[in-house]
Amino acid sequence: MTNRLDTLTSWHADWAGLRVGVLGLGVTGFSVADTLAELGADVLVVASAAGDERAGLIEVIGARLVTSDLDAAPAELVAHQPELLVVSPGFPPSHPVLVWAAEAGIPVWGDIELAWRVRDKVGTPAEWILVTGTNGKTTTVQLTAAMLAEAGLRVAPCGNIGVPALDAVRDPQGFDVLVVELSSYQLHYLTGQSGPDKVTPYSSVCLNIADDHLDWHGSLEAYIDAKTEVYSRTRVACVYNRSDLVTENMVRRADVAEGARAIGFGLGVPGPSDLGIVDGILVDRAFLEDRFTSALELTTVDDLAAAGLSAPHIVANVLAAAALARSFGVPPAVIRQALLGFSLDAHRIQHVLTAGGVGWVNDSKATNPHAADASLRSYPSVVWIVGGLLKGVDVGDLVSRHAERLRGAVVIGVDRVAVLAAFQRHAPNVPVFEVTANDTGDVMTEAVELASGVAASGDVVLLAPAAASMDQFANYAERGRQFSEAVKERWGGLTDERPDDQPTA
Repeated sequence: MTNRLDTLTSWHADWAGLRVGVLGLGVTGFSVADTLAELGADVLVVASAAGDERAGLIEVIGARLVTSDLDAAPAELVAHQPELLVVSPGFPPSHPVLVWAAEAGIPVWGDIELAWRVRDKVGTPAEWILVTGTNGKTTTVQLTAAMLAEAGLRVAPCGNIGVPALDAVRDPQGFDVLVVELSSYQLHYLTGQSGPDKVTPYSSVCLNIADDHLDWHGSLEAYIDAKTEVYSRTRVACVYNRSDLVTENMVRRADVAEGARAIGFGLGVPGPSDLGIVDGILVDRAFLEDRFTSALELTTVDDLAAAGLSAPHIVANVLAAAALARSFGVPPAVIRQALLGFSLDAHRIQHVLTAGGVGWVNDSKATNPHAADASLRSYPSVVWIVGGLLKGVDVGDLVSRHAERLRGAVVIGVDRVAVLAAFQRHAPNVPVFEVTANDTGDVMTEAVELASGVAASGDVVLLAPAAASMDQFANYAERGRQFSEAVKERWGGLTDERPDDQPTA
């Protein structure tokens, strides 16, 4: 069995009849099943529900579907005797089906492993640039892709960003480069993989590390171990965050390819082999011949501010993306041009409106304390809307760190008892208000009304929850959308002509 899997390193290999179980039927799970069925494998999909459109397409693509509560390996999966199990991101190794697979000696892959092995479907395989980190992944992927596209390369942002890597690999137009966003879950299922066809990226970056998904990984050490896999076998540039020593240490201990360079980025003055800022100018001292005495200008902080990219953590994302693009040979002038036309996604420090001198900012994407910390640092006086599904993370340090900048706090979410307790311990003088509405449609209306009662001219009301959204909302996007709609409903007719709440680096 193992020998056969080791030979399956190409779209043109003989996958026919390989018995495969696919765990999960989300966007990624369906892409896995569709790919394997097209390859001729005998595919059995196991999922907890079958109520959406994808379930109705399983038979159409030539696979089979079993629904189960998944508290154990379903009898149909056991009878299938899979030679391989491909798992969707999000299923922890402690899941009963994966425990069964481990005990049965069944190899387990993630979708990224499969995508790498079949990357030659359309012409010459694309190079892969990998991006991970606790926060900033999607923005950095989009920035990198924009810079590469501006240089005339055929590029696809994919992976955890929402477009499965398998869909990009199978796209009939083909690509020169895939910029692949990887979660810690996806990286976990790459660790331990071996052989000549292990994922070998062109360049890679870990943007930062903070406590997150500890309930899934079991410990911070296990989380870091998974993230370290992003650098494994990197051939050209291992990009790390100079202000986060964990990422530098990850590069030091990763199994990188011979000749790969460590490239730092940060908001300070760069050393040789770094990208950074000098007198308000973003510069490259890594990818030029005389990097010890010279630097190349990429753009300026003022230009980034004009493009709405001036928050410090976004500037850091710009520098990381520029390092990746420069590793691929993109000229500085092209990077500057790409940045002029770039705009952030919704729900990322998105200015909603300014009314009565109070700015309202939607950063619903700040789903953990590290992201919320970066967002809070962008504004001097804040009414903070915080709370949600904490995922086992303590927000006490975050509350303590920003107590002096808080005009007030509005607490939402099912875990609000823990958040309220954190304010009582670490910021007892900050006025705190609790949203008690249970109906999803009322949560943000009440939050906005409470925030309106405490905010004063010069303040920013900031939705940066430091928590996941699934306790009360479908996802962070719905949470942000409902916040923005509630703000516009409350203040839309009273907006100031000029927003005065833009963050600065």
